[in-house]
Amino acid sequence: MKKTIFISGINGFIGSSLLEHMIHHDDYFIFGVDIDDSRVCSFFDHSNFKFIKDSISNLDLMEDLIRQSDIILPLAAIANPKLYVTDPLKVFALDFEANLELIKLTVKHQKRLIFPSTSEVYGMCQDQYFDEDQSNCVTGPIHKQRWIYSSSKQLLDRVIYAYGIHNNLDYTLFRPFNWVGGKLDSIDPEASERSRVVSKMISDIVFKKELTLVDGGKQKRAFTDIDDGIDALWKIIDDSTGSSYQKIFNIGNPFNEHSIKDLACYILDALKNNPKLSHFVDDINIIDRTGFEVYGQHYQDVDFRMPSINAIQECLGWKPSIDLKTSIEKIIQHHEQSILNDY
Repeated sequence: MKKTIFISGINGFIGSSLLEHMIHHDDYFIFGVDIDDSRVCSFFDHSNFKFIKDSISNLDLMEDLIRQSDIILPLAAIANPKLYVTDPLKVFALDFEANLELIKLTVKHQKRLIFPSTSEVYGMCQDQYFDEDQSNCVTGPIHKQRWIYSSSKQLLDRVIYAYGIHNNLDYTLFRPFNWVGGKLDSIDPEASERSRVVSKMISDIVFKKELTLVDGGKQKRAFTDIDDGIDALWKIIDDSTGSSYQKIFNIGNPFNEHSIKDLACYILDALKNNPKLSHFVDDINIIDRTGFEVYGQHYQDVDFRMPSINAIQECLGWKPSIDLKTSIEKIIQHHEQSILNDY
């Protein structure tokens, strides 16, 4: 029997990547909502997809779509560390308040909820591997506004868990660990103001002839290729066994831990090895700046973020396979033509 999935924020990094994966699975019909359609417009004519250009603040529309759907996947959110500091109230309004309304409607209509938590909920946890059921969620003092995103997501996790206990909500929470891919952000002269680290580094190299390392780039992350991430998310969506019922899953690649400085080197190497783009790495100025200089006094960083993926391996048989160098090469290839056109 064909199922209907409602995805808010479908034009974003995860949403558009998932749509591309799901669109040819005829067992699913997809309602997609977003305020932008630039990444999904090529699928408008597909019979398995209907796009609605609107905001999730339109609660009458949201309720109607949720009522018609079997699975609810609310992906609309701000996930940008710079904005956590510069516009925390906007982050809270969308990431917490607006998504809470969708969660309430999902409970009201007794639908299945697949909700994007975040690796950020673990904060400054010192466990070697972050475990969904055992690791503490540790954030900094209130004046470090960087934690508004983590705290908003953590509170929604707790609300969803409570709905599971008291209202028998059918849910799965998934926590992405530094997913990277070509659709993460655009590569352009203004990217440094809004992009995540991979896209920002590429944009700065191409358009500013510089590469900034924050606090020496010593922070470590377990980078996860978007294709591995979408494979895991698809296993959750298509789970017919109930293995993912009321579960929390880390989705990350513990075999892929690298420092931000390592990441910068991989990006430089990938550009250098691309015949059409190699000239962009000539005479690059590498700058070391403090977190205070880059993000301001309200920022606080995390030294490492390593997922345990035992839960999703045991329940759904998922394991990542793509290394960071391959991911970077794919990202460079994805943006190659736009870089050449824009420069």
